[in-house]
Amino acid sequence: MNIGVPKEIKSSEYRVSITPAGVIELVDDGHKVYVQSGAGEGSGFSDKDYEESGANLLVEAYEIFYVAELIVKVKEPIESEYKLFKKNQILFTYLHLAADKVQTKFLLERGIRAFAYETLKIDGHLPLLEPMSEVAGKMASLMGSIYLGAYHGGNGILPGGVVGVGRAKVMILGGGIAGKAAAQVAAGLGGEVVIFDINPQRLGYLSDVLPANVTTQFSTKEAINKLLPECDIVIGTVLIPGAKAPKLITRDMLDIMKQGAVLVDVSIDQGGCFESSRATTHNEPIFIEKGIVHYCVANMPGAYPRTSTYALTNVSLAYIKDLARFGAKKICKEKPIMTSALNTFDGMLYNKAVGEALGIESFTYSS
Repeated sequence: MNIGVPKEIKSSEYRVSITPAGVIELVDDGHKVYVQSGAGEGSGFSDKDYEESGANLLVEAYEIFYVAELIVKVKEPIESEYKLFKKNQILFTYLHLAADKVQTKFLLERGIRAFAYETLKIDGHLPLLEPMSEVAGKMASLMGSIYLGAYHGGNGILPGGVVGVGRAKVMILGGGIAGKAAAQVAAGLGGEVVIFDINPQRLGYLSDVLPANVTTQFSTKEAINKLLPECDIVIGTVLIPGAKAPKLITRDMLDIMKQGAVLVDVSIDQGGCFESSRATTHNEPIFIEKGIVHYCVANMPGAYPRTSTYALTNVSLAYIKDLARFGAKKICKEKPIMTSALNTFDGMLYNKAVGEALGIESFTYSS
């Protein structure tokens, strides 16, 4: 199969969808890999690295889309890329369709056979999302701490405090991969951390493995409301696979928060878990509403592309190889787990959560 790797053009996105080492494996399997010139520069990979790995370099994005049967990306296509896609082309990337009706309609109208990293599910786990969730979770505590600085509009509290001066209180909503990672870093910075979740078993696990300055709490609206006025940093990491994130902090709740507190919305790709959230970029990462600093960057791991690209290729390569080997029509029969990743196919939507979020009819895929 001809596999295309275009350069990511989302604002401040420096990741690339596959490393040169990954290219070697695809070429060894008999596939042809076409990489757009400069695609790997942001992650520290030169055109020469890809050429030496067996890739064919093409200068323009349209050349990649023209020759490729399978497009492998990191982020969802943006509107300027829509015209480049061919009817029935295969796409494998992060899609996050529940918060993007325009993209969903495009994929359906063009008949794109789109598989999403973030909905592929194995035994309750999301293996292609988890590495990026870990990066974003660790970043969330770092960014929350930075933007707590007074020069960004924050309340000026150093997360770990100093001798004789209190430390910041950090609330983390969601105890999954991102929440756990956020708690580890926030605790390491010396903050007083409280992590919320609705799964008692998960809370027990977190209590066992996290440092002593992290406490766990069962998540209810009352519990969140009670603690919120004391918090300096609030990190939202809640996830319902494929669906819009629930709004756990409403706009009215900003009124009871400390002035200069920071909200970090890791769930922004799925619409955000704070009602006041709106997607921001690495170039303009924050905005302030009602005196509360909001950090809502939609591609957080793009800030650390070298780490993120390696982590993504480590988990995605096996599925890319399967998709290239079997093709979109056979993959769900040969590898049934890929059915969970399938979002659109020849004009039909196959993700129920996306359909419910956007009011579009969805179907159950049968091979």
